Amino acid sequence: MWSNISAAPFLLTGFPGLEIFHPWISISFFVIYISIVLGNGTLLFLIREDHTLHEPMYYFLALLAATDLGVTLTTMPTVLGVLWLDHREISHGACYFQAYLIHSLSIVESGVLLVMAYDRFIAIRNPLRYTSILTNAKVVKIGLGVLMRGFILIVPIIITLSEFPYCRSHALSHAFCLHQDVIKLACADITFNRLYPIALVSLTGFLDSVLIFVSYILILKTVMGIASGKEQAKALNTCVSHIGCALVFYVTVTGLTLIHRFGKYVPHVVHVIMSYVYFLFPPFMNPIIYSIKTKQIQNSINRLLSFHRT
Repeated sequence: MWSNISAAPFLLTGFPGLEIFHPWISISFFVIYISIVLGNGTLLFLIREDHTLHEPMYYFLALLAATDLGVTLTTMPTVLGVLWLDHREISHGACYFQAYLIHSLSIVESGVLLVMAYDRFIAIRNPLRYTSILTNAKVVKIGLGVLMRGFILIVPIIITLSEFPYCRSHALSHAFCLHQDVIKLACADITFNRLYPIALVSLTGFLDSVLIFVSYILILKTVMGIASGKEQAKALNTCVSHIGCALVFYVTVTGLTLIHRFGKYVPHVVHVIMSYVYFLFPPFMNPIIYSIKTKQIQNSINRLLSFHRT
């Protein structure tokens, strides 16, 4: 059918061996996707409309919610297409673009969690100078820096993907495109595409997690210097939501990495499930964590609900 196999579209894969259950699995995925869109969309709406939330902490939270929405909306069409309609084909261009967005937004999310830790550090270390240090202009610059880091650093490996010939099977392992999945199908020297991601992960995700850990050591040191136990608890309580989101993100990243690195004899379906946990669990949990643990968000939700009742 295809005179040049390199031009043949890639084939997405759902849950191997469970194809008969795809329609039922798709219902669960649809519910999760809708929950993620509603949860993060509500956070964005509240932060935009409620002037009491117009603070650096909530601006960064809005960036986190927007990033989670971006990841969700990037993967949702192909995942539901495979599970609902058994539509497996995806063009090379669409596949590269999806991989670009997925990996870029993952780096962005890690960066957002880092600047949120910096925000909490400034708020606790210099509470009186908090708004003068983190001005709106500085928040915008930090946000743009985080976005540019994510969307620029991933470009080299996506460009090389588009230049490789593909003469092996075009079947991918997931219902969405990932760089590490596509690169296995290339018939070329992929040394750069193997080494660059390692350096990239080390300089972004790993370094970010280390800096977040250091930030909380400094925060804890500052809090321990506060005389009042009540004030100590109040200061630490402002960090609980961020700590929860950071743990959810980095634990799932670590779990996925360990499965791919050491799970040679683990059933393939476990690899697939872990990839979905990585892409769906943080966006699903982040709005819940902030809604439960952040009093200002709770108050904003209550005001919104009381407004609609009247």
